[in-house]
Amino acid sequence: MKKTGIIIAGLMLFCLVAKAQQRPIFSQYMFNMLALNPAYAGNQRQLSVTALARNQWVNLDGAPKTQTITSHSNFRDKNVGLGMILYNESIGVHSDIGAYFSYAYQIKFSKGMLAMGLQGGLNQLTSDYTKLKTRTFGGGDPSLQSYRSYNPNFGTGVFYSTKTAYAGISVPYLINNKVMQESEGLVVQSSEKRYYFLTGGKVFDISSNLKLKPSILLRFQETAPLGFDTSINFFIDNILNVGLSYRNHDALTTMFQIDLNENFSFGYAYDYTLSGLGDYTRGSHEIMINYRIRLTSAPCHSYF
Repeated sequence: MKKTGIIIAGLMLFCLVAKAQQRPIFSQYMFNMLALNPAYAGNQRQLSVTALARNQWVNLDGAPKTQTITSHSNFRDKNVGLGMILYNESIGVHSDIGAYFSYAYQIKFSKGMLAMGLQGGLNQLTSDYTKLKTRTFGGGDPSLQSYRSYNPNFGTGVFYSTKTAYAGISVPYLINNKVMQESEGLVVQSSEKRYYFLTGGKVFDISSNLKLKPSILLRFQETAPLGFDTSINFFIDNILNVGLSYRNHDALTTMFQIDLNENFSFGYAYDYTLSGLGDYTRGSHEIMINYRIRLTSAPCHSYF
């Protein structure tokens, strides 16, 4: 009964974690839009590759850790953008590794561009209960096993942008895949829940060398409360960006991004935890490195 209780507790934890956070959360979401919306692929006239690492709730055992690589480019002669997302996320004894590819078709207007996107791919979910510490003697507990499942998925989105503003809506993962786990005759089922994202932002000129950009992200997951991030960023001389962000019931974020040269930029964000977890953690850290190559002779500085 004790063995079964441990397994049930682990599976319940997985279900609770799944309801609370199934997909990675990014503080620098406004500079990592492909991770939210496949229609963003090729939005800028450049090849862009972004690597991001997030360590959430530092000093808390089993807290989420996320690494992602996104890449996308525009093919202006065909009004097409292509993108790719690779990610690895771990939380407790659970891990999620995925690869997704994006396609966006772009319709140009006199002052902006409307893009409609699709993405598809596969992720591997693993729950390794052999990592749990038990009170058994003489070796590990044979009732604790490792479970693995492969889940295909696809999603869609719409993104409209001008040189200084954007708005988008997306459902990057449409399929609610079922995950079955069985031990000692006990079968537990969990599922991947559908996410909806609504994003928007606009850049305002304050002076010749200072710009202000407010932005918002609404995040809705089925069976979970509505979440949102509101952010404000200041661009100084088109080289340095500093900002603040608030995530409801979760964190207050400070961030900065600096262009090291024409091709490289570096970003960092720190989340100060506002929830009850703040008594047990030193907050969250997020590092981002972006490499880009211009595809046109015209300047293509991106504010999002």
